[in-house]
Amino acid sequence: MYLKRTGLLLTAMVMGGWLGGAGEARATMDLQKKAKAAGFEATSCLYCHGEKIPKKGAMTHNDRGKFLTAEKDKKKAKEVDVAWLKDYVEKK
Repeated sequence: MYLKRTGLLLTAMVMGGWLGGAGEARATMDLQKKAKAAGFEATSCLYCHGEKIPKKGAMTHNDRGKFLTAEKDKKKAKEVDVAWLKDYVEKK
């Protein structure tokens, strides 16, 4: 049951990314919802950003957000995939 649900979740995330098409690398409420659905504690924008409500062109990223941005660049992806968060190691 768990593997089936995880497979469906991953399929939905891939399809959502594909249907979303190319766009700017910026956070959306949709990314936060996807992160929560994947089991991450993304309770607010502060999960990846330095601001409570990031503004286009004037946002900063915390270490987690910098990791996701670096992964996006490294993988030459069009947008951030919240599944990459499983590889993030929080600094102590």
